[in-house]
Amino acid sequence: MSNTIYPSVWCNNNASEMAEYYAGIFPDTKITDSNAVVVMLEISGQKLMLLNGGDMFRPNPSISLMYLTTSQGEVESLYSKLIENGKALMPLDGYPFSPKYGWVEDRYGVSWQLYTGQAEHIIQKVVPTLMFAGRNNGKAEEAVGFYTSLFVDSQPRGMLRYSGAEGETPGNIQHGEFMLNGYLLMIMDSSYPHAFGFTEGLSLVVLCDDQEEIDRHWFGLIANGGEESMCGWLKDRYGVSWQIVPSMLDKLMAESPRVTEELMKMRKLDIRKLQEAAGVRQ
Repeated sequence: MSNTIYPSVWCNNNASEMAEYYAGIFPDTKITDSNAVVVMLEISGQKLMLLNGGDMFRPNPSISLMYLTTSQGEVESLYSKLIENGKALMPLDGYPFSPKYGWVEDRYGVSWQLYTGQAEHIIQKVVPTLMFAGRNNGKAEEAVGFYTSLFVDSQPRGMLRYSGAEGETPGNIQHGEFMLNGYLLMIMDSSYPHAFGFTEGLSLVVLCDDQEEIDRHWFGLIANGGEESMCGWLKDRYGVSWQIVPSMLDKLMAESPRVTEELMKMRKLDIRKLQEAAGVRQ
């Protein structure tokens, strides 16, 4: 599976606490790196970044993390732990699409969809799932085409459409899957009047090997309505937040504090300038 794309949760200066909490709940989960700014987790070998950003942004159900397992008991156990000081978004139950499923917002505001499925259908343990609601409702299929046009080793994997019997717009996407750089994401439309939308609270990190890759993803994602931010962050035309960063960034930042100082001045990241700040010879 790809580790060049992974989700990042904006934390209210409690990333270490959150990391310990998740490592104590999810099977095969460990903390792989930790500093004052970022704590990195791996859940079944997949990266999850917890970023100490303060109280500016919070995660919400517009991007949830789908946790897939073959065990109904595992879903029940995880649900019972995550619901403590959290809240149910869909109750733990059997559904036509899964014999045991629940959607829960944990005590930190992170939304988890806990899904029981068949082993042959689980190609990734944790899958970021984008909900296209409000002004974005009905654009999920368009977004899949947009994203897969920008990333290599990318393709749509299938779209299940609403029939209209669900109270949703017929033809909109009930559940869709697509691959970016070999990494699985899911997507859906929702016409319900949700009081949330995409924010920096949960973003997608893209690790890039060189400047050409950074430039291609940066300019591609901000095209036709996107928005540049600072330090490698951007919002695409739908409002989804991305962090476009060089894969060598951690190594460079360890070389010199000047790298962080230089990074803070940038919008799109410039590998050459970061290397110069680190004292790395070109």
